[in-house]
Amino acid sequence: MHTKAFRRFVLSVSLGLLLAQAAFAGSNPRTLARDATSANPKEAAAAIAELRALGQAGLDALFEAYAVEIKARATGAATDAQGGETWSRISAALDAVSQQRNSYASRLYWYTDLEKAQAESRASGKPILSLRLLGNLSEEYSCANSRFFRTVLYADKTVADVLRERFVLHWKSVRPAPRVTIDYGDGRKLERTLTGNSIHYVLNGEGEVIDALPGLYGPQGFLRALTQAETVAKQLAGKSSYERLEMLVSYHKAQVDAITKAWTADARKVGVKVPASIIQDEAEGKSFDARVAARTAMTKSVSELNIINAISSDVLELQQATDEAMWHKIAALHASDAKLGPDSIALIRRQNSSEKGAALNQEQLARLVENFERYLAFDTIRNEYTMHSRLHAWLGTGTVYYTEVEVLNEKVYQDLFLTPSSDPWLGLYSPDTYTALENGGISK
Repeated sequence: MHTKAFRRFVLSVSLGLLLAQAAFAGSNPRTLARDATSANPKEAAAAIAELRALGQAGLDALFEAYAVEIKARATGAATDAQGGETWSRISAALDAVSQQRNSYASRLYWYTDLEKAQAESRASGKPILSLRLLGNLSEEYSCANSRFFRTVLYADKTVADVLRERFVLHWKSVRPAPRVTIDYGDGRKLERTLTGNSIHYVLNGEGEVIDALPGLYGPQGFLRALTQAETVAKQLAGKSSYERLEMLVSYHKAQVDAITKAWTADARKVGVKVPASIIQDEAEGKSFDARVAARTAMTKSVSELNIINAISSDVLELQQATDEAMWHKIAALHASDAKLGPDSIALIRRQNSSEKGAALNQEQLARLVENFERYLAFDTIRNEYTMHSRLHAWLGTGTVYYTEVEVLNEKVYQDLFLTPSSDPWLGLYSPDTYTALENGGISK
């Protein structure tokens, strides 16, 4: 080979090796993790995009690269003031890759594309946990329930481990969360979100609805419901579409019956007057299917609404018999379901630091946690007995709700959460209500 030709050959090979090394370095998770916190926004954005494309492995790379900083933050050894700009970049990278706010406390990776989540579900055999919320899970001011999820559920190590190891996670925003700012006129301001609710759907790889958990649940109640739904998902695997539908209808009807029995037992314990129809059915030993069949036969037409009303008849009667005071007594029976784990309490402490960065004292923290656990127990049991039972009744009809999660979700927000998509104001404004403000207070 001629000298010039040989030199050109060596140069081309060397250039190729350099380009290959550069490409490898750019796609190396460890290198990407460091680049993701770069002070250069473009460099950081490019690295974050590559880490997100790697899925949970990309998020894990960030946790490995910044293990010391994350541990200091999680244990309270470092505050915002001490972490400064470095921690801001680390937390921003973590949240962008995971698509969850405060992800340093959960280490969970969330899909935002349902088709990709379904593909992962089919490949791994894991069911999907699909969260629907107001706002975005990756932002501070998402709806209240989703913020509580991040503290109560996702930050709880036991819950987070179950979610990471046994489910494919996905979230989708239903609409923005409405926010309000209260200006005291002296430099002090309070910012809050108003209204809104969230729901977790358990889906299989085909996107079919296995179960749905409405609103806020305590850690133990949430885990119990997830484990139950996961068991059903495994039983459905390999079945035909007809067999899956048949099994799901039976499952949801059985769950309505189980909730009715549990609620009736709790009602008796706290002194609620159990409806006479339930007492009579118990005395006669009528099966659930027999009761539903009898009530459906009494209607003039066997419509979907009549079937749902028949399935949930006992639940509706119990709801009318249980007032606010009795709900609190029933909630107290299930206080253990709402006990917060140490990681959740640590996150609450960090979120409620004073302006100087000092944590709440033990007495303040204990009082805050106690009040929140009481509220959490109340929400958990009422959501389970009233809203979850209605969802079981809807899914127990074997109609389109089982195959079309978007159709079911529309019904949930309209008929269960009472915030239909047709109302742009989410019930916060009505032209029939006088406010003594120009244009009813609407500025845009």
